[in-house]
Amino acid sequence: MTVPLTGVPLPDHAALLAALPDLGYTDVWTSEVAGTDAFTPLALASVWSPALRLGTAIVPAFTRGPGLIAMQAATLAEAAPGRFALGIGASSPVVVGDWNAVPFERPYERSRDVLRFLRSALAGELVDGAFDTFEVRRFRLERPPAVPPRLLLAGLRARMLRLAAAEADGAILNWLSAGDVATARAELAGAPGDFQVAARIFVCPTADAAEARETGRRLIAAYLTVPAYAAFHRWLGRGEVLKPMWDAWAAGDRKGALRAIPDEVVDELIVHGGPAECRAHVRRYTAAGITTAVIALLPTRDLVAGGVPALLDTLRELGAGS
Repeated sequence: MTVPLTGVPLPDHAALLAALPDLGYTDVWTSEVAGTDAFTPLALASVWSPALRLGTAIVPAFTRGPGLIAMQAATLAEAAPGRFALGIGASSPVVVGDWNAVPFERPYERSRDVLRFLRSALAGELVDGAFDTFEVRRFRLERPPAVPPRLLLAGLRARMLRLAAAEADGAILNWLSAGDVATARAELAGAPGDFQVAARIFVCPTADAAEARETGRRLIAAYLTVPAYAAFHRWLGRGEVLKPMWDAWAAGDRKGALRAIPDEVVDELIVHGGPAECRAHVRRYTAAGITTAVIALLPTRDLVAGGVPALLDTLRELGAGS
């Protein structure tokens, strides 16, 4: 489950997180865009629900120095030994450049260099020297974790996915359908047998298809117009079907862009329906090769109106039989 949940204050997550293992959930994962940071909710979860595994999807490789990423990861790995996976990735020009005032340059190389740095630093090694995109002088963690976290790399297309297979402990996927998993997994050939493939899956738990598609269209227009995600979906074969959306968006016609997104695209990328339908759809991802299906629960009118009790009921129904 992706945390924090929309509309729930962070302190009110204590009871929700404590209940998750009994509801059939194994992990909680965070993202980092413009809400909470990636580490704080997991630090709280490590105490509130000590049975859960923890993961970041993702920590941007640009917005912290390499040493600070290592320090925060080591701290969480010490707090939750053997239960933490650190997912990193390039993020986007908006998050990195527009919001954090860091040049978004050579994202592949920066992600690779941070991954290599973290591999050494989290093992307690002295890191001293130049990488292609930065230089580190005599850095060594004062408190290296007894169990270093598994390192996962977010990738959208072939080059980054192949890097993940060659040098990371897992890959993180996002914004793809169950049918797209095979295309991404083909680029992970040669990865070790315990390689983890995590995917964030957007779940809108409502039988009202119109509501789910309205929510899905807003998200698709916001994300898949970002150049990296647009290129990803061209690579996946959706160039023709999404071109009307991209054209309308580029012309400044936001409403036209929403209208141009076909129902079938929404239904592929957004899991919606009753609890049994949602569970069956998520299982299509795991059957296709996703080892960690990370649900991102989208708000519905019923969830917003019902508050925490409705969330607990929904989580219970979604997790039934997991």
